[in-house]
Amino acid sequence: MPRGGDMTFPDITPDLKAAMPELRGRLLANQSLAELTWFRVGGPAQILFTPSDEDDLAYFLKHLPDELPVYVVGVGSNLIVRDGGMPGVVIRLSPRAFGETSADGDIVSAGTAALDKRVAETAAAANIGGLEFFFGIPGTIGGALRMNAGANGSETRDVLIEASGVGRDGSKRRFTNAQMKFVYRNNGVDPSIIFTAARFRGPITAPEVIRERMAEVQSHRETAQPIREKTGGSTFKNPPDNSAWKLIDAAGCRGLRVGGAQVSEMHCNFLINTGSATGHDIEMLGETVRARVKENSGIELHWEIKRIGIPA
Repeated sequence: MPRGGDMTFPDITPDLKAAMPELRGRLLANQSLAELTWFRVGGPAQILFTPSDEDDLAYFLKHLPDELPVYVVGVGSNLIVRDGGMPGVVIRLSPRAFGETSADGDIVSAGTAALDKRVAETAAAANIGGLEFFFGIPGTIGGALRMNAGANGSETRDVLIEASGVGRDGSKRRFTNAQMKFVYRNNGVDPSIIFTAARFRGPITAPEVIRERMAEVQSHRETAQPIREKTGGSTFKNPPDNSAWKLIDAAGCRGLRVGGAQVSEMHCNFLINTGSATGHDIEMLGETVRARVKENSGIELHWEIKRIGIPA
């Protein structure tokens, strides 16, 4: 178990179950989050809730006390959980309930627990182009919607028709592409909305063209990124007209270590857990890199990876 993983929060599951007699999903108290993240670090969630379906999620949110914070995790590819864990409720949408993908004509539909890669494959099988970039993004559609995920010159806003979600009050909502108010690596939708599904459109394209683009995306990832490591994807957003990895390299941070965390030798905008890192090690390494880049170039890097929870 990770250091800091022996922390526990008060168990509020009996109270929640009493207030929600018709709940069908699974509620777990003090559940370790480390194994739900690619970095494999972090403390427990006070409550981990896995809803059975969208109706179950809406019912849960409607009856959840307002003062309890809520956070949603996907596959944890872009997440640092701090060692003290996460007070309140962490919601994990399971692939079984929210991971379906399908194609009809030039439209791809997906639940938000579907892997980006699977959505690219579903589109390819239906000869729908324009979604190949998803093949190189190691997250879920929920994360792609929330951060306007992109790669290889394309991003989520280029292909989205609409997204569905559930509000903190349990209301079901829909958002057109324009209502998502997409910007670079973010959107303008209330952060408390939990996205549950999305629809995308792309041009019908020759299958060999799609396959070639997907092969290019894959080869770029394998040759340029440390995908065999415990990592969290791109750590910092690219500043305007600049490249985060170049700034990090120029500041002498390639290979830099804090505890069990290290800046990747292969790609400086990736941090890796060499085996013994804590959440604190990884976050401190990131902050050290930010400080050195600021000192060296005067440019302030902003985290792309989400950091949640409390310190040990």
